[in-house]
Amino acid sequence: MSGMAGTAGVSGARTRRLRPGRLVLYVVLVLGAVPTMLPFVWLVRSALMGDNQIFIAPPEWIPKPFEWANFSGALTAQPFLRYFLNTMLIELFAVTGTVLTCSVAAFSFARLRWRGRNVVFALLLSSVMLPYAVTLIPTFVMWRSLGALDTFLPLTVPAWFAGAGGGVFNVFLLRQFFLTIPFELDEAAYIDGASPWKVFAMIIMPLSKPALVVVTIFTFIGVWNDFLGPLLYLSDESKYTLALGLASFQSVYTAQWGYLMAASAAVIAPIIVLFFVLQRYFIEGVTLTGIKN
Repeated sequence: MSGMAGTAGVSGARTRRLRPGRLVLYVVLVLGAVPTMLPFVWLVRSALMGDNQIFIAPPEWIPKPFEWANFSGALTAQPFLRYFLNTMLIELFAVTGTVLTCSVAAFSFARLRWRGRNVVFALLLSSVMLPYAVTLIPTFVMWRSLGALDTFLPLTVPAWFAGAGGGVFNVFLLRQFFLTIPFELDEAAYIDGASPWKVFAMIIMPLSKPALVVVTIFTFIGVWNDFLGPLLYLSDESKYTLALGLASFQSVYTAQWGYLMAASAAVIAPIIVLFFVLQRYFIEGVTLTGIKN
């Protein structure tokens, strides 16, 4: 009993000694978060203000009154529902293709043994140094020769070949995570007669949920914010994505700042909700990636 009491006393003293340090850490984090959050706070307060209140000096942070009509007016001024559906359709194919193909490629590099594996992986990583602008024109010419312009094919098909934006990074991230999973699990499954595909589907994928969530988030955000791709390949306004539709909205309603801020806030909101819902898996996946047992 005396030993337990002594241990508890030491733990309590250590906790008390750590409190000032944790307090300083929290203060530093809050001070660092303030300038990061300030543009978003400005966006939200401007979305709820009239045009004559947004730029007054000194600035007012609380709308008087709250102009909730800015959101309804902005979202009905152009077919944002159509843009949202188009974006989600591209997201569905792009995210699904990226997660499947990048995880298969990463499984091959991390868990299978084949001749030239390290050389191929090094060549794959070296492609990161190739600027996107270098392949822009040849890629556009290829899709034009295939008659795929003004369709969603150029925005979705590359994801099924681990070729969408960030594909190489996703393969690398998943490979590093797969290396943290004990190889004894694979060996036990092979002894029981499992095939590599079964090991991939029944062992590796279920244990890699955090890394898969990270890839999903990165891909979702990349597709959601993609402006250049839709601008190059889409000409029919009914096929616009949210990023392209928002740019079109800005060119038409340049003087109506309340509407513009409301539309921008509405486009950003799903990304923020997605991160807060999945932040635990996101942090866990990034933290564990690269830690090899």
